[in-house]
Amino acid sequence: MPSHRLVATQKSTIVRALGVLERVAPAVGATWAEQLWFTVPRAGGRRDRLAPPGRPFRVQVHGRTVTGETWGEGPPVYLVHGWGGWRGQLDAFVAPLADAGHRVVAFDALGHGGSDPGPEGPGRSTLLELADSLAAVVAAHGPAAAVVAHSLGATATAHAMRQGLGVGRAVFVAPMADPLPYTRTFAGRLGFGERIRTRMVARIERRVGLPLSAFAVPAMASRTATPPLLLVHDRQDAETGWSDSAAIARSWPGSRLVTTGGLGHRRILRAPAVVAEVAGFVTGAGAGQAGLRLAR
Repeated sequence: MPSHRLVATQKSTIVRALGVLERVAPAVGATWAEQLWFTVPRAGGRRDRLAPPGRPFRVQVHGRTVTGETWGEGPPVYLVHGWGGWRGQLDAFVAPLADAGHRVVAFDALGHGGSDPGPEGPGRSTLLELADSLAAVVAAHGPAAAVVAHSLGATATAHAMRQGLGVGRAVFVAPMADPLPYTRTFAGRLGFGERIRTRMVARIERRVGLPLSAFAVPAMASRTATPPLLLVHDRQDAETGWSDSAAIARSWPGSRLVTTGGLGHRRILRAPAVVAEVAGFVTGAGAGQAGLRLAR
């Protein structure tokens, strides 16, 4: 059976099973749903590299190895992928930032790409593992002049900042503002209702040792130092909503939201105008590229 048909069949089976468990055994369904929540999806998008091979490095996180690369010399800029991503997805930012006099540092978080599985085991991870991976890489390579983070990597970056990570400038591309509403999206896609979802949320919170509200970026902005922040989000993003960036922008002093159209969740990372906008913000050279609309 072709892989895409196998995946579709497996999902259909899961949806039917969880629908039954919603009615007859929601606690069992919540256990299964929690496992699926922490399962790392296969990295989407293109796998070709836009950056030349960098200088490889390894750092230890929780006794496990995180792998990455660096390019250029100067104040470090860290590239942070999202859930199910890998460092090559942010390759387009390497050349302009290195050419502008920065050491660009990219890595695969625990449970992702070429790095080891984390404490959750093979095929699973948590937002905390993304945040811990970033903190360990910064500890090894020096204070962050800037961080450019995609999707859930932005939430992980905000959490690391709340835990004390210093960042000179931040760029969040297609961020998630608050994970709690996405538990409802998750439930809808997998065909279960509130009886399983509420139990699943409780299990997730016990597992990570924090309420999901602790990861809401707009609320974090009132509890931590807020460096200048550029947000870039596409109106047609099907994975994280543009309204998430709007909510962060309203709560984060000194932030600026740039809106694109037709780039979706991953192609936005390779769009030349987006790359130029981000590089201009990080280097302080300004931007305002054609094809990008500043959201009000």
